[in-house]
Amino acid sequence: MSAPAAAAVAHPFAPELRPIGAQDLAGLLIALALVVAPHALRAPWWLTLLTVLLYAWRCLALRHPDILPSRWLLLAIALAAMAGVWMEYRALFGRTPGIVLLVLFSGLKLLELRSQRDGTAVVFLAWFLVITNFLYSQSIPTALAMCAALALTTASLVGFSAPRRDLRANLRTAGLLLAQAIPAALILFVLFPRVQGPLWGLPQDAYTAMSGLSDTMSPGNLSQLTLSDAIAFRVEFEDEMPPRRSLYWRGPVLWDFDGRTWRVGSPGFAQAPPPRPQSGAVDAGRYAYSVTLEPHNRNWLFAIETAGMVPERARLLDDGQIVSLAPIRARMRYDMVSHTDLPPDPAVEPWQLRRALRLPAGFNPKAVALAESWRRESPGDAAVLQRAAEFFRRSQLVYTLEPPLLGQDSVDEFLFRTKAGFCEHFSSALVFLMRAAGVPARVVTGYQGGDLNPVDGKVTVRQSDAHAWAEVYLVDRGWIRVDPTALAAPGRLEAGLARSVPTAQELPFLMRPELQWLRSVRNQWEALAHQWNVWVLGYNPDRQRELMSLIGMEDVDWRGLAAALMTVLGALVVVLVAWSLRGHARADPVSRAWLAFCRKLGKRGVARAPHEGPRDFSERAAAQLPAMAQAIQRIAALYIALRYGGDAPAEKVAELRRRVSEFRPA
Repeated sequence: MSAPAAAAVAHPFAPELRPIGAQDLAGLLIALALVVAPHALRAPWWLTLLTVLLYAWRCLALRHPDILPSRWLLLAIALAAMAGVWMEYRALFGRTPGIVLLVLFSGLKLLELRSQRDGTAVVFLAWFLVITNFLYSQSIPTALAMCAALALTTASLVGFSAPRRDLRANLRTAGLLLAQAIPAALILFVLFPRVQGPLWGLPQDAYTAMSGLSDTMSPGNLSQLTLSDAIAFRVEFEDEMPPRRSLYWRGPVLWDFDGRTWRVGSPGFAQAPPPRPQSGAVDAGRYAYSVTLEPHNRNWLFAIETAGMVPERARLLDDGQIVSLAPIRARMRYDMVSHTDLPPDPAVEPWQLRRALRLPAGFNPKAVALAESWRRESPGDAAVLQRAAEFFRRSQLVYTLEPPLLGQDSVDEFLFRTKAGFCEHFSSALVFLMRAAGVPARVVTGYQGGDLNPVDGKVTVRQSDAHAWAEVYLVDRGWIRVDPTALAAPGRLEAGLARSVPTAQELPFLMRPELQWLRSVRNQWEALAHQWNVWVLGYNPDRQRELMSLIGMEDVDWRGLAAALMTVLGALVVVLVAWSLRGHARADPVSRAWLAFCRKLGKRGVARAPHEGPRDFSERAAAQLPAMAQAIQRIAALYIALRYGGDAPAEKVAELRRRVSEFRPA
């Protein structure tokens, strides 16, 4: 006999040493699998396979307990797995190596699980693993899955205290326990002092999977980005939405060209523009809106051209970029004002113009020759630009998501050989031609367009809306936007990407025209996810201060929040205690009379044992007190008739109370 089994026999009334039942173990296995599944997808394949084998081993042991391994074998597996994790991550502590080891240890702990005390330890481990899932994802599906796992593990814990109880009854009890914890959890969520940023430091590689624009642009990289249906940011306008052709969301500005790749460089800082008139009648092109930006691990913020304000903790660069002071590694919400009808400012630094004319030598000779001919035949820069626009309109260039590969002279090959490209090909070619003709120009990347979600009225801008255009400097006019893609494919601005590319090309899945019903479902889901992001994940110190100000707590600090938290929690405890006491039933008159009778006999040395029923007790008391035997038996018979009979007439209850009151054991 094993040591735990022997202990259970020696202590049959010790709940923590009772053998765990198959039903409770099965529920615990299901809950653990639900908790561990997301981690298994992130763990090394060999560790995931080993964990699955450990779980399968424990499932087989439900029918064949004799196949459970010894502790020495479990220790050897644990040491081997730790060595493997060390070789994989070069560390045993930290977010990822520590969590994958806990996942493996959950399987090992299941194999050494014998008693309910071991089961309780596994439940605590499962609760900790529930928390670790939120270090990777805080989405609604993750929250729902972890709530289900929490309910199942709590039901298993309830089952350990009530062996052979029905599983549905355990789930009801677990649900009641969790429901009672919800008010306290909500109070802690609202009033617990918030800190800026995550509570745990994340490794540097936590953001490598974030998609978005880059600080460089080469032929083909934006066309690959548009295959992603991921959300870049969502926008809520205060009033009406601008026309789609005006939705140019300005991002990185690319200045430097090495013959194939455009780069951002390092422009200087500029002050924010002066305040604009607030009246829509005075400035019809003014739009106020708020942006909820998804993390992209870069500093860029996006706004419609031209920005009329700068968000907090951000700067406006002298080329029109808005950048945050820190990389965007968490979802960010900021307010913006833009003016779409403002004339550009002609004032510019001379060094910017010199920089906007640089070209590498020895590249694209055909494009250079064409641009020089425009310069010779044109009276000024505006005429050169007009010649370039006409060239793009009549060259029959094709807008495509599948551009062919280009060689060293990428502009020449695009304009004169393949004549097929995406927006980066068009913008790169135009800026190169302008610079070759002596006209300052630069590439601007960002997003163009956006889809209005009819469910919540917000505009969703996706990675598939990534776009690149050109800006050309003209004397007395300043920097003006020129979109060469719109010259070749005018439908790109009004109808979006899906209706601007050849029908034979593959579009992102949910952009296909035959999936309108699925896009409707997506709109519903994204509206719900946005509310979750804003009110749950986006509940930061600023939102907490806003909420506190609504209830009269202006400029509250962490001390005030802590005091409010303790006060509200204390009031909640008082309410719960009062509610529980209210539900506590008082003893009925029959029970009170019987208890008084038992106390009187106890004073005479005839105490009732806890397991003793009224008939056995009365017979023993009559034998020990023969002088009072008749009175004892009458009171006991009357109590039994009232307690276990059908009705309890008021006169009989009064008789019982009178007999007990008159009973005086000598």
